[in-house]
Amino acid sequence: MEDDYIIGAEKSLREVFENIDLMPLIKSAVSAGASYVMVEDSEGEILYRHGGPVEEGVFTVKQPMYLEGEIAGHIVITGDYKNKGRIRAIGELIFNAVKIILNNSFKTMLAVETHTTVVNRSYEELLETNRKLMLSEGRYRDLANTLEKEVHERTEELKQAHAKLLHQEKIASIGQLAAGIAHEINNPIGFISSNINTLKQYVSKFRDMLFFYHSAFEKEGLSNEDREASKQKWKNLKLDFILPDVEDLVRESLEGAERVKKIVSDLKGFSHIDEADKAYIEINSEIDRTLNVLTHEIPEDAEIVRDYQDIPAFSGNPAHICQAFFNIILNAVQARKEGLKLVIAVRCLSNLIRIDFSDNGPGIPENIRKRIFDPFFTTKEVGTGTGMGLNVTYEIISSYGGTVEVESEAGKGTTFSILLPLPQKGDDAGVR
Repeated sequence: MEDDYIIGAEKSLREVFENIDLMPLIKSAVSAGASYVMVEDSEGEILYRHGGPVEEGVFTVKQPMYLEGEIAGHIVITGDYKNKGRIRAIGELIFNAVKIILNNSFKTMLAVETHTTVVNRSYEELLETNRKLMLSEGRYRDLANTLEKEVHERTEELKQAHAKLLHQEKIASIGQLAAGIAHEINNPIGFISSNINTLKQYVSKFRDMLFFYHSAFEKEGLSNEDREASKQKWKNLKLDFILPDVEDLVRESLEGAERVKKIVSDLKGFSHIDEADKAYIEINSEIDRTLNVLTHEIPEDAEIVRDYQDIPAFSGNPAHICQAFFNIILNAVQARKEGLKLVIAVRCLSNLIRIDFSDNGPGIPENIRKRIFDPFFTTKEVGTGTGMGLNVTYEIISSYGGTVEVESEAGKGTTFSILLPLPQKGDDAGVR
């Protein structure tokens, strides 16, 4: 990063920041992922700071701030090495923002001091001062344009990084879903394959018996010896057992094929791959379809209560709505592996669709409740969660002008509520 110089009288960083509160900006950096943010002057005196204590072995970004070509202080930002790209981007944005604030504040001080000084100067001195101010203004304008360009570039980089992370979250979800669906399909395919192998053996025995009869009937008539041999062969081939078992094999195989067909149909419906981006959505049906797709994740002893009311169709992207339901239901399932009870209630209010997902899981502690929708925030072990699921849900619902609310008490479960606005008469309901 190139050094920036500010023209004006000699001032300390504390004097320039005297009437400026940088804490909201610093706190936003910590909320975005930094562990610790500090602003210090050239003597090392801390002017602002926020975040946890500085630990050894963390990734650190330290940028100098200049006044009149001299280092007047530093901005220090620390974070986890795993997120160093994000910490570096946060540092760039915070540093550029502080530079703009610093430049504007210093310019104001310069203007005030200049006004006080020029009151007693002659007309010629005022003209000279005006000339200098115009030159200084030109430099400030160039600096502002440069800073604006840098902020725009950094913002675009963050957008691209965020889009990439969302894509990775979708890929991870697809991988998890594919593994579960493969397991669900493997079971019926397994017994269908077994039944067909058994049926193949039965067909071989039927063929032996038919060949025997064919050979016997080619003679002028059946002798007593042929009849006895027929009875013995029938008994040896165990056809009295095989004939009724064939019916069971065919019935079970057809049921298994129908089960596979339903799994594929649910998966195809969940993805809405053949549908347009905007369609009328039956909320109750989409919840059922999402539950069917998650069958492999739901414990056998889980109790799923569907408390649905008839509601109007909602216009939007079906795949997005299913993804929002998927993330919330999966969170509830993963929060409690045994004895899960999940109650899904769908209601139509005066101008809203309200969907409540209430579980009897461990609940969410109050100290982290406000952070659960933040990008990358997760309470799962490393490697088991990206921290993007609830963030994706929040962004999807927000894109429709809706909200996601959460009520929870540690040890007593959690309720996630999705509120989607119904279109007013004459409005075009759809993705906003």
